Amino acid sequence: MLNLNELRRAARIIDERFAGHRLERCVQPARDRVVLTLYGRAPGEEKGRKRFLMLCVHPTSGRVSEVEGLPKAPANPPAFVSWIRAHLPSARLRGARILGDDRVLALAFEASEGRFELVLSLLAKRSNLYLLDAEGQVILALRSPADTRPELVPGAAFAVPSSGVPNPGEDRFASAPDPDWLGASEEHYASDEGERESVDLAREIRKVLKRETKNAERRLAKIESELAEADQASELQRHGELLKGSLGSIRKGASEVRVRDYATEEEVTIALDPTLGPRENLEATFKRYQKLLRRLTKAGGQVEEARSWRDKLTALQTRLEEVQSEAGGEEEAERAGLEAIAADPDITRLLGRRRAAQASPRSAPPPESTLPARLRSLDRALVPRRYRSRDGLEIWVGRSDAGNDHLTTRLARGKDLFFHLAGAPGSHVVLRTEGREDPPPESVLDACELAVHFSKQKNAGHAEVHVVPIKQVSKPRGAKKGLVYVTGGRSIRLRREEDRLRRLMDDRIEF
Repeated sequence: MLNLNELRRAARIIDERFAGHRLERCVQPARDRVVLTLYGRAPGEEKGRKRFLMLCVHPTSGRVSEVEGLPKAPANPPAFVSWIRAHLPSARLRGARILGDDRVLALAFEASEGRFELVLSLLAKRSNLYLLDAEGQVILALRSPADTRPELVPGAAFAVPSSGVPNPGEDRFASAPDPDWLGASEEHYASDEGERESVDLAREIRKVLKRETKNAERRLAKIESELAEADQASELQRHGELLKGSLGSIRKGASEVRVRDYATEEEVTIALDPTLGPRENLEATFKRYQKLLRRLTKAGGQVEEARSWRDKLTALQTRLEEVQSEAGGEEEAERAGLEAIAADPDITRLLGRRRAAQASPRSAPPPESTLPARLRSLDRALVPRRYRSRDGLEIWVGRSDAGNDHLTTRLARGKDLFFHLAGAPGSHVVLRTEGREDPPPESVLDACELAVHFSKQKNAGHAEVHVVPIKQVSKPRGAKKGLVYVTGGRSIRLRREEDRLRRLMDDRIEF
């Protein structure tokens, strides 16, 4: 990674050449990096042009550098860049500086919502990229604070590490003039990253295949064990038929009865529940039979699907080994083969799920002091579930009837939006618009998805969601908990999306 002297020079170059540039786009092509599209005119240039500044927090190749173009953005932007897109549109880069004489680079941006800083902290395995507000408090971090600096959770004041000033080191790119220095930094590290990325991708694919194969085998074994109960279903049906013709001979309180099966001339012993009467025992036997029959029917429809999925995973594992064997150490050939495997829709889904899980905090939830002020003094039952929309806005969901009331009548305010399903009970859902007249459409659809998920229609493929400003929601005096009246608003015909719901569940904001 860049040493202190190199990071100092990078800060000076960015401050002198890029100050005043406008932030046009922000993408996160990988878990450990963000690329900013800046537009402006550097000193000595006749006209403005786009530049692509990369901020990387990889433990061994952390850096700030200039790349030739904007990488392809993922289909579902992660929370970090979604927040930047929502709150820093057309922000101006005001300057760059080193914080605390350490490997910590701060880029100051001025946006319509105020002043923000992107802080690149290069601390080997604890490297991270933070977004700070005007007061220097952490808004978001690219990596989980639990994996880097656990004290820097959202809401905490940013501080440089207290480990002392590092060895400044020598500028390895001293021969490069300022206009080319950031490009030289990228060229140096990019040449080593191709091979490492291939190794990392192969390891990641192997891990998800191993775990998913284990899950698939476990699921198949469960289904096959349920199918093996077919004999038990036949026995229950036989017992029910025999009991039907022997009700008069069953004593109340008996724990078993012996009856003759005239079809086979066998004497059969049938266990009974002594707390039930003869007819109740008959009904219970047939009820168990029907329940088992439904399980067998469901298992019969799933077994081929489960076997096919297990076989596909096995084939992909074999293909992975073949790719690495056939490449024979050729980096480009191996990379192409691995990317072909990663492009399989099922592998793409599994990798996305694993990366989302790795991006989520794995330590104990942050203390309650990180909650918004109005939630800190509430009983836990009244604190709503909190989710982050694709655009970085918060969506609050009531936990109970009392929680619904408190959310809608006490917590929601201003230009927040209220979501509910007509004719179907469910949790109250509020989109915190942060004062916007017209919140982003994707955030509105995210709130609709949660309104359906937390309702009696959670399994519906389509749903009609009513959206109304919170000021048009009222609670009649004496009405039962959770009941409110709405006036006006509009309806949205929502087509359910599994990927949208999965992303929202992954972006839940914990206490």
